[in-house]
Amino acid sequence: MRHLAPDMDPDVVAQIDGRLAGVCDEHGVAVPWAIESGSRAWGFPSPDSDYDCRFFFVRRLDDYLDPWPPRDVIETPLDAVFDVNGWDLVKAVRLAANGNATVSEWLRSPLVYSGDPAFRDALGAVCAALVDPHLVGRHYLHVGQGQWERSGAPHGDEVVLKRVFYALRPAAALHWMRLHGSATPPMNLVELLDEAPPPEQVREAVDRMVAAKAVTRELGSGSVDPAVALWITDQLEDARGRYDRARAVTAGRRHDAAAAFRELVRAWAPN
Repeated sequence: MRHLAPDMDPDVVAQIDGRLAGVCDEHGVAVPWAIESGSRAWGFPSPDSDYDCRFFFVRRLDDYLDPWPPRDVIETPLDAVFDVNGWDLVKAVRLAANGNATVSEWLRSPLVYSGDPAFRDALGAVCAALVDPHLVGRHYLHVGQGQWERSGAPHGDEVVLKRVFYALRPAAALHWMRLHGSATPPMNLVELLDEAPPPEQVREAVDRMVAAKAVTRELGSGSVDPAVALWITDQLEDARGRYDRARAVTAGRRHDAAAAFRELVRAWAPN
């Protein structure tokens, strides 16, 4: 399957397709799922946003039996336009078992370069079986806290506005999780706010921020609306009370993840 937005540069998309084909040829892997992540998939792109292609890859069966296994990440050259890299299926399953929400987010991206729905559904079922709301909440909390700190907003510094967006989305995901009692929030910011509305003043300010980002090549630094800043802070504070406690991955979860990985790799490993 393939589903891309009409405003995506066709020349850039063609080069991404070429990079994905090169990954398969150079590394001898299958790439059953390749999507766009980052601000384009999150619903707040800028005119100069780079292309954040992410993919899952599967190595040959014998590669998983090697006592010196290859890296579980494949990266292509990074520049101002292209950010194309992917995770080995084994890394994806490990992260899903540890509550990393990025794996299931990639499976739900609205922008797909190439993908087999059967792979998406199979890995999605594994993520659903392994999901632990506490670990997923902790993931969004730590991402949101890190980006909020890096924005400078908690310290009264001049605020890096791009970082505010990167903190706002996980804060909105935490709010969505609290209201819906589910550990699979949408990845798109607008959908998060539609399905779990913040106060009207916050929503109006966020809509203005998204509209400004859509026409501004470089947001740079500036001020953040006080209502938005307070709302982000409140969501992170609430989540700290709910999720900021270490919880080890149980032996049972590891066993289930390992069994699921073996089934997936037998089905999707290249010959």
